[in-house]
Amino acid sequence: MNNRKSLSIYYSFFRHHLFYPLISVLVALSICLSSALPSQAFDWVPLIFQGVQALQLSNMSDRQEVEIGKQINQQLLNSDVRLYRDANINRYVQQIGQRLVANSDRPKLPFTFQVIDDDSINAFATLGGFVYLNTGLIETAENEAELASVMAHEIGHIGGRHLIKQMRQKAIDEGLLTAAGLDRSKVVQIGYQLARNLPGSRKHEFDADKRGLATLTRTGYSQTAMVSFMQKLVKKGSVPTFLSTHPAIGDRINAIKKAINTQPNNGNYGLDNSTYKTNIQALLRS
Repeated sequence: MNNRKSLSIYYSFFRHHLFYPLISVLVALSICLSSALPSQAFDWVPLIFQGVQALQLSNMSDRQEVEIGKQINQQLLNSDVRLYRDANINRYVQQIGQRLVANSDRPKLPFTFQVIDDDSINAFATLGGFVYLNTGLIETAENEAELASVMAHEIGHIGGRHLIKQMRQKAIDEGLLTAAGLDRSKVVQIGYQLARNLPGSRKHEFDADKRGLATLTRTGYSQTAMVSFMQKLVKKGSVPTFLSTHPAIGDRINAIKKAINTQPNNGNYGLDNSTYKTNIQALLRS
């Protein structure tokens, strides 16, 4: 009897002190909105839910990010992306990548580095630590430090969660976010589209350069390798896709030089050209 009486008291307290005030606030809010903006009051509901869903997407856990990254990766491999199967090249790239990851912003994320059989000079990253490097880019680099500088930049994109932020914005722009949430398949499809289109923003590219340079430096590679590789591509007269985004490549080079001058480092690992050629000889023979 005492327990029932206690429960009755708690229920009565909740009903009078919490429930009714809450209902009053909601009713007042709806009246206020409909009175102030009678023709637009209904539009507030999807806008509120869009904000909630966007927040959920941007706060995606590492586990969710990796799982979605795996699905995006599968879609890429099911398309025209063809992996380069030489075990030595893949092992070499993995070694460089994991060395960089240990000194990155997200060292506990299970990164996966894959080599794409494509002569064009390109690299990109998706969710969950998936980084892709074209064989054409590996061949173009003159030494390991230059290759590592590109990999560090892509790791920087993942460290800054740039693709997740782009996915959130694209979902909002296209009106895909609903009160029920954003379907996982839609999330994967957006990520796949963004990975293939390789969009870039001034803010994200500068941030990836900054993060990449810091990772490169902490790993002991030559800082100047990031500059020399970009300059080499500019001299070729054909800037690859992964560099031909906002901002202009010249602005990025100047920003990197300024960062190096501000925080100089004596690291010079990875500048041996002959050793690098030996490590990628399978590519040079093909």
